[in-house]
Parts: sequence; C-alpha cells; structure tokens
Amino acid sequence: MRKLSGAAVAIIIGVAFYFTLAWGYDGVRVLTSPSYGLDDVWRSQFIFGIGSIFGLSPIGLIKLAAFFGAVKLAVAAVCAAHILDRLRSLAGGKPDSEILEGGLMLVVLVSIVSVGPAVWSHNAGLVRETTIQLALAAVATALSLLEHNSAEAVKPLVTTELAATPRGAPWYSPFR
Repeated sequence: MRKLSGAAVAIIIGVAFYFTLAWGYDGVRVLTSPSYGLDDVWRSQFIFGIGSIFGLSPIGLIKLAAFFGAVKLAVAAVCAAHILDRLRSLAGGKPDSEILEGGLMLVVLVSIVSVGPAVWSHNAGLVRETTIQLALAAVATALSLLEHNSAEAVKPLVTTELAATPRGAPWYSPFR
C-alpha cells in the first residue's frame, strides 16, 4: 500500500487545528467564567439536559460544567500537541498519531453525550453542531488509522519455516 496523500494529511491537520481553536476557546471560556459557562444558554444546554436526567443539584451542574470544560481544554491541548508533532515530523521522522486518536476518541464521547439532550429538547441547531463535530472527528480518526496502517504495510513481513520450528524437526508433528 502506498503512503497517504498530502490532502489526507492536510485534512487531519485541519481537523486538529479546528478542535484546538474551537474546543480550546470553549474550555478556557468555561473554566474562566464565574459560573463555569452556565450563563451561556446555547452552549450549556446539554449540561442542563444531562443534569435533569441525573437529577443534579446546582452544585452538581457546576461540577459537571467544569468537568466538560476541562475535557474540552484537554482535547484542545492534545490536538495542539499533534500539530506540533506534525511540524516536527517535517524536519524528519514520523508523527505519532496515537496521541490524536486518543483526543478524537474523547471528542466522539463528548459529542455523543451532548447530542442526546439536544435531541430530547428538540434543538436542531445544537444537534447540527455536535453532529458536525462528530463527523469531523470520525473523518480524522479514519484518515489517521489509514495513515498508521499504510506505514505498517510498507514493512515487509518475513517469516520462514525455520523461524517457527527447531532445526531438523519435521514440518508437522503433532506429538512432539
């Protein structure tokens, strides 16, 4: 299999850049707000939806909002680290895509958790926003996995009979 094209690598970097900016801004906004972002009705609607499902108190809602803000900021940091790793790999070496895959798995989990309350509250705009983020994470994860598999497919897999059996043994002997 040949190496992944430059367009696919550009898409991976673009998605990582998007999550660095969008989720980094959202995470910083939530963690620096006095009410942990609950004052913004549009962005915190899924927090209230999850809170109503679990019957959270106001302190529980604040803790939940702080948790999601910290997760979003962590994902932004992981995506920024991947962008820096890609820039480092331009000078020589190969990028470590497992870091980005882990961050994108967090994006998928948060998007799935946040789309449920948006569907239940019949908020089409919030469903659209989280679905787009979910689709971006899925595309970047798929391209990252293809890149990882194409790099491993280039290595030849050489196995011989002698590597698996001791010298002088018959090729098949069930009662050794």
